[in-house]
Amino acid sequence: MFNRTSLQAIAALASISLLAGCGLLPGGGSDAEQKIIVGSTSVPSTLDPAASWDGSWELFRNVFQTLLSFPTGSTTPQPDAAKKCEFTDASNKTFQCMLREGLKFSDGERLDAEAVKHSIDRIVKIDVKAGPKGLLGSLDRVETEGESTVTFHLNKADATFPFVLATPAMSIVAPKEYPADRLREDDRVTGSGPYVLKSYDPDSSAELAANHDYKGFAKRRNEAVTIRYFKESGALMQALEAQQIDLTYRGLTAEEVLAIEDRQGKEKEGETKLQLIETVGSEIRFLVFNPKDPAAGNPAVRKAVAQVIDRDALVAKAYMGTAEPLYSMIPKGVAGHTTPFFDSFGSPSAEKAGQILREAGINEPVALTLWYTTDRYGSSTKPEFEEIRRQLEDSKLFKVTLKSRPTWKEYTKGFQQGEFPVFGRGWNPDFPDPDNFIAPFVGKENAVGTPYEQREILDELLPKSRRQPDRGAVSDQFHTAQKIIAKDVRLLPLWQGKTYIAASDEIAGGERALDPQTVMQMWELHRKTSW
Repeated sequence: MFNRTSLQAIAALASISLLAGCGLLPGGGSDAEQKIIVGSTSVPSTLDPAASWDGSWELFRNVFQTLLSFPTGSTTPQPDAAKKCEFTDASNKTFQCMLREGLKFSDGERLDAEAVKHSIDRIVKIDVKAGPKGLLGSLDRVETEGESTVTFHLNKADATFPFVLATPAMSIVAPKEYPADRLREDDRVTGSGPYVLKSYDPDSSAELAANHDYKGFAKRRNEAVTIRYFKESGALMQALEAQQIDLTYRGLTAEEVLAIEDRQGKEKEGETKLQLIETVGSEIRFLVFNPKDPAAGNPAVRKAVAQVIDRDALVAKAYMGTAEPLYSMIPKGVAGHTTPFFDSFGSPSAEKAGQILREAGINEPVALTLWYTTDRYGSSTKPEFEEIRRQLEDSKLFKVTLKSRPTWKEYTKGFQQGEFPVFGRGWNPDFPDPDNFIAPFVGKENAVGTPYEQREILDELLPKSRRQPDRGAVSDQFHTAQKIIAKDVRLLPLWQGKTYIAASDEIAGGERALDPQTVMQMWELHRKTSW
């Protein structure tokens, strides 16, 4: 999920995938006052880090540790479970970390070098489809020395490897609780992060309590968090208005965001006073075409879709100014951003799209089935896909069927198994580098579950860029990669979002809680009245 030279700018980009809360310090009121209740439409697809390359990271960051992470205000990885990490060679192929002393998991088990090796090795061995193994393509092996030294030997130069280790996918898990060759199957977590997961029900809530044995960079400003899960944004907003929750992120519709903006400072008597925190986001949305589908696998069909899509109309109708058109997989604000889809296709044109299809021998309307989910992505996803259908069918070149699945877990299973001809995906960066808007989507095994073995990107452009420790000097490689993606149209970028947190007026810390991995650091949040 993420420009090393422009990393300062990226800090402001952090789009979020997580909702979190905070409370008063012990002794400062009733139990109910000592936590914040947060509402979310984003339910984890799994509680095992070895299975997740998605929004489940929202929870992981707060209950697990990684060797490196991103303290508030930092856009380069800093030690967390480690006290020191560095490349030990000039070729960027050997990376070594020394652990902090006295680390332990929530069950009392010691967190040592072997636990780190176990956590990384099981990701590779279990090899979940569209899982986090895709982030470890440069890893050859992990070695330990004593109880506190871990060495990562890479099979090729990779200046982004420290950023990979800072992703929640590389969470350190307790060896006794997490088998080396299979996923953990219960709804429990054994980690060493700032919080302990006390209880979890994907249909209801997650209860987090402060982990007082935690040793790392995070400085908690609260003692407990409850995350309540909602299926629809309407219910989420009603709960916020009724003061049943204190904070919400992910799931608000554009209409709801605009309504909050409009009412600020004009609240009626008895009406909940709300604040809205906005940042420029690095979250992107795009369509994925399944190459095994007869229609979506045809390059002419994909190019015709790209030629028809009107992004301005799409974001205006579905998102009302809370998003902006995107013509590249690398969003604005990230080093290497260009506009190859606009350069290649220009303004939307049904006439040009028709010519593309006729030249490929296609003279009848193309039947396409588009899949989406409102879980995780919010209720606005449905009108977004209805607008895409309208645009395609108004061109008289396509006959579109829309289908959806109600939960992210079901949706993930569908695209991982190749069931969807065309489907919508969102992406929040794993780390703040242009590499992370290209590399996750190419290769035989990738984050979207549809093989895309683009050899020039895989064999030339990415390896060359990863040999360069100065990440501001890799723009040429990523300019070329974006042109290739626009030529192939296996992925079709649609829009880049803004990030919004809606909260009661007494909540503080939201502006500090957003990290460049698009994860909310719950420990930064607190009630204004408690300090």
